[in-house]
Amino acid sequence: MKIAFFTETFLPKVDGIVTRLTKTVEHLVKMGDEVIVFCPEGAPKNYMGAQVAGVPAMPLPLYPELKLAIPRPGVAEILEDFCPDLVHVVNPAVLGLGGIWLAKTKNLPLVASYHTHLPKYLEHYGIGMLEPLLWELLKAAHNQAVLNLCTSTAMVEELSNKGIQHTALWQRGVDTDLFRPELRSNVMRERLLDGRSDTGALLLYIGRLSAEKQIERILPVLEALPETRLALVGDGPHRQQLERIFKDTATHFVGYLGGEELASAYASADAFLFPSSTETLGLVLLEAMAAGCPVVGANRGGIPDIVTNGVNGYLYEPDQEASLTIATQKLLGNHQQRLALREAARKEAERWGWAAATKQLRNYYEQVLGSKSNNFNYKSIVSKD
Repeated sequence: MKIAFFTETFLPKVDGIVTRLTKTVEHLVKMGDEVIVFCPEGAPKNYMGAQVAGVPAMPLPLYPELKLAIPRPGVAEILEDFCPDLVHVVNPAVLGLGGIWLAKTKNLPLVASYHTHLPKYLEHYGIGMLEPLLWELLKAAHNQAVLNLCTSTAMVEELSNKGIQHTALWQRGVDTDLFRPELRSNVMRERLLDGRSDTGALLLYIGRLSAEKQIERILPVLEALPETRLALVGDGPHRQQLERIFKDTATHFVGYLGGEELASAYASADAFLFPSSTETLGLVLLEAMAAGCPVVGANRGGIPDIVTNGVNGYLYEPDQEASLTIATQKLLGNHQQRLALREAARKEAERWGWAAATKQLRNYYEQVLGSKSNNFNYKSIVSKD
């Protein structure tokens, strides 16, 4: 197969979407497919055997880490030269809309996928009143596709309820070879503690430092558990504000980590806290679990697909003020139970490899290509998943 991806975010950016996309590209190429990725400029020209076509882009005003790439005539020329069998648009916004238009004008089968719960982000940037409009725009874009893939059952249900058609689940994946408990390290733990005494529990957050991640919700946990320390790994537009919020607390802003350093950070903490209630999946939770780090996540979005409360982690209720603190106390309260959570978390992660997730995606592609465009049977595709 020849597959053309259009994505609003790709390397060198680091986030869950980029992780999923790079792993998908890697495994598709290994399976013998030809791949091209259209993305904002700045990425390498090739990735793991796939062609990468960078498109000039400008930073998003409220979120400069994200770049808006406006399709140009050269994109159509490159796509025509590549001659894909299928177009897959990832989180269509600006460049993705160009991908949708090109797929339609060239009569190419179109698949779309939903990864970022943008309507729920708006309230964290003071523009929540635009949520109904955004849903209408998303519906108009996604309903151009013959198949819309979501990364959790909650998102499949929500998008269907909002009027987005032909939704199906694209299963989660995690690199269990990289993220593993054996990378627990006293050296990394000391780095995360930043010279503070190692007398209490070390809490960890990994991900973007942005408003929609609701990281400030961890502050009451530190106040209620004064012996705990917190390491925040990552960066983003909310960092300066978070530095003010967590001033005079036992918090260390570590910055970005990657590769085995990142995996060691997960494995070296006592608990991974992920307060965000806007996640379509929460890939970092799965990475933490693969590393044997017990997790606390919100009982919202895609997270309950990953975390079974009291078995491989804990869920908290975002609308209950003390819930995150109570869940963290439960996790930290019993050493033997925490060991059991670590083991169960690792076992859950081992169920989800990137190869299996990509085989499932490829099966979707084959079924889309095998269906005549004028007699597309969505139900038969979903039933075969």
